[in-house]
Amino acid sequence: MRRTYVLTIFLWLVSFCAKAQDFIPLWPAGKMPNSKGLMLKDSIANERIYRVGTPGMYAFFPSAQENKGAAVVICPGGGYERLAYIISGWQLAKWFNTMGISAFVLNYRLPNSPDLKQRELGPLQDAQRAMRLIRANAARWGIKMDKIGVQGTSAGGHLAALLSTATTDVSAIGDSISQRAFRPDFTILVSPVITMGPYVHVGSRKNLLGPNPSKELLDRYSLENSVTATTPPCFLVHAFNDTGVDQRNSLLYYQALVEKKIPSSLHTFPQGGHAIALRNNPGSTQQWVTLCESWLREMNFINDVK
Repeated sequence: MRRTYVLTIFLWLVSFCAKAQDFIPLWPAGKMPNSKGLMLKDSIANERIYRVGTPGMYAFFPSAQENKGAAVVICPGGGYERLAYIISGWQLAKWFNTMGISAFVLNYRLPNSPDLKQRELGPLQDAQRAMRLIRANAARWGIKMDKIGVQGTSAGGHLAALLSTATTDVSAIGDSISQRAFRPDFTILVSPVITMGPYVHVGSRKNLLGPNPSKELLDRYSLENSVTATTPPCFLVHAFNDTGVDQRNSLLYYQALVEKKIPSSLHTFPQGGHAIALRNNPGSTQQWVTLCESWLREMNFINDVK
């Protein structure tokens, strides 16, 4: 009986906290780019979002006393078919809050949306807009303009790396927010999809680029080809026994970063499987969160001086 009571209280608290988050739409009415103008509703089941009707971001803020002035956009995974917005979104956001980092879980359009005119552009347009929105509101939210990063898991890692390497503006709509920079200051990738080449995650490629993508599209979205000297530093985590996304995806991106002399950190653990979780990881994989926080401090993205 007591166990049932405690569980009920826990679920009520989780529900309350979930409803307490601010949802911030990305686009003004009628101004969303790459849209056919269809009126779609979000489709949610089993803690996954299968269709995004209103692109936006769930805002998770630390207390004013704990705020370190940094922020991160979180791109949930799901193979570009769905968004695992709880396990690779909200849970991570609350962890970032414990470090004093403001976190924004991105509800980005999926390439299979019937509303998209060009399927592969939708996720990046939403990610660029999210970065610009945060910078536009940085002063109000207590965020420093040069400490805004992006984090992504699995296919969300591909979107995070795509945002970090993109040089083309695909999200400008002519308003004041469009004048803000969209490139993040740091990148955190967990079990990321990177390449569309030999070690590709087939499902992510098909969902993002369609069943028969051209060589030009495959090369453009193989992000090891897109790293430049201005790509932000990156913290990468992968598991040797990941049977979902080959660990060589992370290796390819890290090698490209090394070649451009971008200070980054790669950790490949023996166990952990795909989409390494926040907690309850096997063996040494559990250390990734501590290593990540240490890296953020070492790189001066968070510190104890406001």
